[in-house]
Parts: sequence; C-alpha cells; structure tokens
Amino acid sequence: MRLVAKAAIQIQKPVSEVFEAIVDPACMTQYFISESSGRLEEGREIHWKFTEFPDFPFPVNQIRIEKNKMVSFVWDKDTRVTILLEEQPDVSVVVKVEEDGKEFSEENVQWALQNTEGWANFLAFMKAYVEYGINLRKGAFDFMRGQVPGEG
Repeated sequence: MRLVAKAAIQIQKPVSEVFEAIVDPACMTQYFISESSGRLEEGREIHWKFTEFPDFPFPVNQIRIEKNKMVSFVWDKDTRVTILLEEQPDVSVVVKVEEDGKEFSEENVQWALQNTEGWANFLAFMKAYVEYGINLRKGAFDFMRGQVPGEG
C-alpha cells in the first residue's frame, strides 16, 4: 500500500495566470518559497529555499510540464509531485496536487499527514496571492525556523 498526499482548491482566475503562478519564481516567492534558482522548466534542476529552512535548499528535478494543464517534479527521492490544472467553464481553475507516494509505515503515515497539510497550505496561499495579491506565507512559519525539514 502506497501513501499519497493530496489537496485541491478552486481559484477564480484564468488557467494561464494560475499556471504562471506555479512555474514563475517571481510569483512563487510571493506565496510558497523564499528563493528559487530558476523557472520550472523541463530538463532543468532548480533549487528552492524556504524562509523557515534557510540552510536546506531543496533540489527540484525531473520536471515535466504541459502548459496550462500540468506541472510535475521530484523533490524527494521517493515521491513525485503532480499539480493538475482543470479549467472550468466559468474561467476558474481547479488545482489538484498529489504527492505520490511512500510505502506504508508509521513514519510515512506522519509524512502523508504533514505533506497533505503542506499542500493544502500551498493551495490556500496560492489562491490568496493569485486572486488578491496577498502573501499569507509571510511570517506564517517563523516558529519553524532552524528546524530540520521533515522533523516536526
């Protein structure tokens, strides 16, 4: 049995704006990461940093892109993150994130819970930024500064 972290939300903006908010580091730093070594593009490896984990850059690789439809990458050797964009008739977008997957174990159940929470935050923060220009991440995780990623 494999454990999967999942989250979804609907964003009231055109799919092209939502897609750019995911692949463009100038946007991503407004709601998700603190730094990026570049734009998400196929064939590249980039590195993300988070304010709360300044000493732990996350390598992002095996990037796959279908413009305005899907972004996929690996940032953990055991999992692949897939972000699907489903354009709606009212010009909004349903964004679904799935991080798949780890083998079932006590430790990995905690991973699934934490990453599901993390992806739900990602989506809520992205919605606030894309729809209203608000950075909800600013200061939200200051209490985690200095912790080792993945340890609670």
